Amino acid sequence: MTKMNRREFVQATAAAATVPTALFGQAPTVMTPKSVKPIVIASSNGHKVKNGGAQTCVEKAFSMMTGGADVLDALIAGVNIVELDPLDDSVGYGGLPNADGVVALDSCCMHGPLKRAGGVAEIEGVRTPSKVAQLVMNETDHHLLVGKGAQQFARAMGFAIEDDLNTENSRRKWLEWKRRTDPLHYLPAKERSQAYHKVAMDMIAEGIVDAEHYYGTINCDGVNAKGEMCGVTTTSGLAWKIPGRAGDSPILGAGLYVDGDVGAAGSTGRGEANLFNLCSFLIVEEMRRGAHPKDAALTALRRVAKNTIEKRLLNSNGRPNFGLNFYVLNAKGEYAGVSMYESTYAVCTGNGANTLPTTVLYDGKPTD
Repeated sequence: MTKMNRREFVQATAAAATVPTALFGQAPTVMTPKSVKPIVIASSNGHKVKNGGAQTCVEKAFSMMTGGADVLDALIAGVNIVELDPLDDSVGYGGLPNADGVVALDSCCMHGPLKRAGGVAEIEGVRTPSKVAQLVMNETDHHLLVGKGAQQFARAMGFAIEDDLNTENSRRKWLEWKRRTDPLHYLPAKERSQAYHKVAMDMIAEGIVDAEHYYGTINCDGVNAKGEMCGVTTTSGLAWKIPGRAGDSPILGAGLYVDGDVGAAGSTGRGEANLFNLCSFLIVEEMRRGAHPKDAALTALRRVAKNTIEKRLLNSNGRPNFGLNFYVLNAKGEYAGVSMYESTYAVCTGNGANTLPTTVLYDGKPTD
């Protein structure tokens, strides 16, 4: 056995310290830099409605965040604008109701620095489910409360519980859907489900319902100059859904996932596709391995496309016949809006707020 003197031992130890961790099977982690350019990213409705105020969601969140507010507090204040605006029927008050005409809301949030999360699903009577989700995070040892339990928790936290969150607009659209589908109640369950979807698509084609609002939802993520990152997703869910249905929005890893050392990802679009593939978690893990936000999201969309095999969910080209969008941000301040088909997303930086086109997996629209 060859003996090693002290100098040789020190040199060998130093050399071993420089061996990349990837050689030992560990994926690289995106390290949070000391300073990043603050940014807020959201679905396109994050830069549309103002609910009578002077700012949109992303503008409000960015101004609060850069003014020193906690990142999650800022993001939730931003999405509250959309939740409370009766003109946006995809989120919160006035959201398109379920098949029984009841507005049932979902939300979740994640705090990167605190490594904490909270969510609510199928909560009725509360206009701002994102606030309740934040209280689940802050005031309980749980990550998700549902239905009546979520409502009772909200009441205990001081929220006023309203009997009906419909507006004249959301009720009128539900009544039109009900009028068109009522004879279909006598069909077998599978045929009825397909018929309901066809009626909804017809109403979208006729301009009665906004295509993006059929699936609903706003996701909003942000990072401040310290590299502190958080996210929130909130929705009224799929229009005219089966009562009790919860989609991806309140589920950690699906509708939202945040790792404060790596990045954040959230989604809008067909919740079932996103939930089946846990895309937000997948995207963050892709970024952990070094992928850019755009490439990480495209990887998730390709997996969704591969796993979509039911004929009823495919168009004439054999591609998914639905929209799915991702809003992605990493710890460096790099970001991307990525979608299955053509869409837009909202961004706010020090240069102001903008609505930008997404990077797409497929050109055109789902029905092309």
